[in-house]
Amino acid sequence: MCNSKTVPMAPAGYGSNVEGLHAVTAAAVAGRVERLWVEKGRMRRPEVAAILDLVPREGITPVDDVRSVAETSAPQGVVARCRPIRSLDLKELRERADALMVLDHVEDPQNLGAVARSVAAAGLGGIVVPGRRSAPLSAAAFKAAAGALERVPVAIVSSIPDALSRLEDDGMWTVGLAADAPQSLFGLDLLTEPVAMVLGAEGSGLSRLTAERCDVLVSIPMAAETESLNASVAAALAAYEVVRVRAAGRI
Repeated sequence: MCNSKTVPMAPAGYGSNVEGLHAVTAAAVAGRVERLWVEKGRMRRPEVAAILDLVPREGITPVDDVRSVAETSAPQGVVARCRPIRSLDLKELRERADALMVLDHVEDPQNLGAVARSVAAAGLGGIVVPGRRSAPLSAAAFKAAAGALERVPVAIVSSIPDALSRLEDDGMWTVGLAADAPQSLFGLDLLTEPVAMVLGAEGSGLSRLTAERCDVLVSIPMAAETESLNASVAAALAAYEVVRVRAAGRI
């Protein structure tokens, strides 16, 4: 008799398709590249030759133009199919990190990649993204991340508001970036505590329910009549403010 109990399926992972010199190099260094398409005219370039040295010869396919197998418009002569990266469970990510970046339906994969670069550079512990209505962890995101998505752990969740509640239960403050919040991000004392910075979608910002689940809403001070910042710029400022406040607290 079959067991009627449903067994949860493990996440399939992400990052199977990677394009662009920096992204493919990082995937090759990580040992993830299983098949590589490379343009014949670029094979002797030092940066391409370095990739070829890291990929099994039987997995390399020289072609005249890789754009026929590429997702992005400028793959820089290299396209890789890779062993997927395992996404982390939210609790597993929280156990590893005391500072996270949570993306509330950021839709542009280039913004997602740029956020990953800032998170990696600032040394935050990871990124939380929703599984739906969000930028995919696609070749475009990996290209924009320029290798950062190989290093930054990612948790993919079904609901950002639910994820914020779970993080709060695990002792993490949740700080939402909102353009109209009266309190400033800069100098926020609680950034010395375990914290999740929450970034909203391009244009619309945080969803109502996500904003309600945040412990505090803060804004980035801007000159009068200035347009709102790009999502990835706001994320970079938030990530480095966490680092700055923590460094100041240790002096």
